Amino acid sequence: MRLATIESGGEAHVGVLEKGGVEVLDVADMRSLFELGLPSEVTGRLRTGKRIPDGSYVLKAPIIPKKFFHTAGNFREHAEEGERANWVNPIRPWIVFFQNVDAIIGPDAPIVYPEHLTEELDYELELAVILANPGKHFSAEEAADYIGGYVIFNDITARDIQRREMESANFCFSKSIDTFCPLGPWIVTPDEIPNPHDLKMELRVNGESRQVSHSGGMSVSIHQILAHYSPLGYSAGDVLSTGTVSGVAGFSADPRAWYLKPGDVIEAEIERIGVLRNPVISWQQAHGRPAPARVRW
Repeated sequence: MRLATIESGGEAHVGVLEKGGVEVLDVADMRSLFELGLPSEVTGRLRTGKRIPDGSYVLKAPIIPKKFFHTAGNFREHAEEGERANWVNPIRPWIVFFQNVDAIIGPDAPIVYPEHLTEELDYELELAVILANPGKHFSAEEAADYIGGYVIFNDITARDIQRREMESANFCFSKSIDTFCPLGPWIVTPDEIPNPHDLKMELRVNGESRQVSHSGGMSVSIHQILAHYSPLGYSAGDVLSTGTVSGVAGFSADPRAWYLKPGDVIEAEIERIGVLRNPVISWQQAHGRPAPARVRW
């Protein structure tokens, strides 16, 4: 089942994507849906019979969580490319911070390039998990009970800011700037993804493949990640990212040629989920005025 948040006629709706359109569910928003229980168990009684046909709605960010657990360092290949690029610090598993949920944008929404803050805008394709149930202090063997769905996350990063942050062995601002958190295009429930470690992953910029990998390349499993951070406490509808794969611009042989710029279009694709597409636009295009004076953050 694919669950989406849409806008139609100036109103937001949560619904089930089906052939030809979306059936609207009787629920205020996606987080409220997950708070009612596993979507596979509760959507039946929430169906309204109202259908909004394709072409009559716009996809929005599927969910705005209470908490967004941003984890990193879980793919060996990304750690290895960081070593080759002589990155500031080694990239190891068990990196975590809380993402700025106000930075979340949906499919086709523009990523605004803040030219006054960064000259090194990068992409990171990630698989993210939607938490189905509240919980804490559970084991990896119990983690499957807490998975309510999967979604694509594009972890937009200002590498020059991140490099300075990591001199103190910490980073957050570089990944949390307004519009730096594309999420979507919809949520796919676990019954359609029986093995989340068997998914092809690809990110393209202007049609050119940049990241081509597989979710089986993690050095730790999704269930281990969920269990590891469970002492922090999950709420139903929370989002947890699982880290990126190799092929980021900042660790390439010629980063300047690969960094994002206004006019670029990013397509982040994960097998069995779909494609999350977002254009990059300038500050001028977004705000109708030039960017503020350049600052060294």
